[in-house]
Amino acid sequence: MNGSAIAVSGLRKTYGDQVVLGGIDFEVPEGSVFSLLGPNGAGKTTTVNILTTLAKADAGTVRVAGHDVATGTKDVRAAIGVTGQFAAVDELLTGRENLRLMADLKRVRAAGRVVAGLLERFDLVESADKPAAAYSGGMRRKLDLAMTLVGTPRIIFLDEPTTGLDPRSRRTMWDIVRGLVADGTTIFLTTQYLEEADELADRIAVLSGGAIAAEGSPDELKRLIPGGHVRLRFTDPAAYRSAADALRDVPADDETLSLRIPSDGSQRELRALLDWLDAAGVQADELTVHTPDLDDVFLALTDNTRTDRTRTDNTRKEAIAP
Repeated sequence: MNGSAIAVSGLRKTYGDQVVLGGIDFEVPEGSVFSLLGPNGAGKTTTVNILTTLAKADAGTVRVAGHDVATGTKDVRAAIGVTGQFAAVDELLTGRENLRLMADLKRVRAAGRVVAGLLERFDLVESADKPAAAYSGGMRRKLDLAMTLVGTPRIIFLDEPTTGLDPRSRRTMWDIVRGLVADGTTIFLTTQYLEEADELADRIAVLSGGAIAAEGSPDELKRLIPGGHVRLRFTDPAAYRSAADALRDVPADDETLSLRIPSDGSQRELRALLDWLDAAGVQADELTVHTPDLDDVFLALTDNTRTDRTRTDNTRKEAIAP
């Protein structure tokens, strides 16, 4: 079983009278993708800054790669890589020169071999000797991430890594991230694209009002939000009416000949529904399962009109334990 790449307990941070982090806890297993979501001002950047030793916590303990960020700053920095929202490449240098500069700064042995390997891995060989200023946005992001990998960090912090990229470039970055995780790298991801967190993250924490409102896998978080249902659609009006009469309490749409049955989408509930349909002799022409997506989860958990302490505590009790 993997250990913890990151362990946070009771993390607090205030700026003046403003409580940014009110005592949050979470763990990130080694070799996984952990995504921290939250609205602007929720404390995501502050959390990342503390984890990467760029800011100090007011209280709590934070261990990254087994080292306390307060007392083992040098060891933490040696174990991590950080890719910010904007590509931090020198546009006057070529791709190869950017990578070689990073290798020299980190005193990497066999730097030439390392640079050549990264250029190949990120499909930058053909453009390696062109100035970075001539690169597309997607190529710059790939070069930025390649520079982060110089020195083979165990943990990589990706702060909105695909901001501004077109869909094709974004999916290329997703494939790169999956490859890193397959090699055992731990990824700490912040993103404004909820689809990205859904695609990549093993676990997600939603930060709101200085607290973790909920944490779990994408599927676990979706089940916290009501609104899931199974839609039965019929082409035979008689079959539709028979089913509607049998299921009197479910919403019916006479125009589309469909019924909407509340469901969490679980296998157990689907099996029970199918058994009932068979027993009742009801034959639907189409059955589709609709579950809340991460947009629904995000909006429900970060509704600023309901982020009082009572709501936060109740939501925590419902959240999925690690």
